[in-house]
Amino acid sequence: MTGPGVHDIPAVITVGRVSVDLYAQEVNAAFGDPQTFRKSVGGSPTNVAVAAAQYGHRAAVVTKVGTDALGDYVINRLRDFGVDTRYVGRDPNALTPVVLAALAPPEDPQIIFYRGEAAPDTTITAAEVPEAAITECRIFWMSQGALAQGATAEASFAWLAARGRAEGRDTILDLDYRPSMWPDIETARAAAQRAIAHSSVVVGNRTECDMALGIDDPDSIADRLLADGVRLAIVKLGGGGVLLADEHDRVRVAPLEIDVLCGLGAGDAFGGALVHGIIEGWSLERIGQFANGAGAYVATQLTCADAMPGTDIVEDIIARGGTR
Repeated sequence: MTGPGVHDIPAVITVGRVSVDLYAQEVNAAFGDPQTFRKSVGGSPTNVAVAAAQYGHRAAVVTKVGTDALGDYVINRLRDFGVDTRYVGRDPNALTPVVLAALAPPEDPQIIFYRGEAAPDTTITAAEVPEAAITECRIFWMSQGALAQGATAEASFAWLAARGRAEGRDTILDLDYRPSMWPDIETARAAAQRAIAHSSVVVGNRTECDMALGIDDPDSIADRLLADGVRLAIVKLGGGGVLLADEHDRVRVAPLEIDVLCGLGAGDAFGGALVHGIIEGWSLERIGQFANGAGAYVATQLTCADAMPGTDIVEDIIARGGTR
């Protein structure tokens, strides 16, 4: 990994998981059924960087792959998407993670992670990314999953503390909760609350927010996050749309009518659109509408990274009220 000069810092830096995702193409077929698979790049923070790049922002992801052929594939595809790969490291001691997904059901696909005992993206040290890149980028996106294990967790907490809640820059915590990555929910909650203390924006669905705060009610979640010093709290409500709240306003944006093909990646598309709206200085309602539209579109597609839409696609799905 090499570092930027002061004037060569990406606008958006995300941290965390990366994988090669294999999506079963047969709807409602479980892993025990005959299946064919389509390959794509995955990992929530990696997908967010891809999405941000589709909106014209200079986006980089801090992650690691193996020195295998799948690692080559990931790096080459990220470059194709316009993502800055300067902070994508190579770990000679581990294989690039693989994820299998079965559309059974499409709204909540079955997922199997193949990450080994220590996936490459858990071995990142703070020294591998210049501190100026972390503290000076416009948006710093931290995935909850990055806080779970290894050197990456230590580096992530150090980066969060170094950056803090700087004026004019946002630290976004995505409560991307995968129970299989944590020994128990109490450990995950402690990590989330430690990260929230350094974050200016927090986004998660109700299950993830309950993990972090022990609260299920959307308005109570928003109240707690704002009281904890977060400037923008976002609670994704699935079929109920999304709640966005800051100290001045609170809005609920209704969901769009769509036919879901694969529910994976919709949240990452939402995240990339959220980044775009924050950088553009949009209102809460405009951010919520655009992020909902991006997430809705990706939910109608099979893959995640390959399906991340540009502005025209999102505006069209919003104008049509969905895809039905």
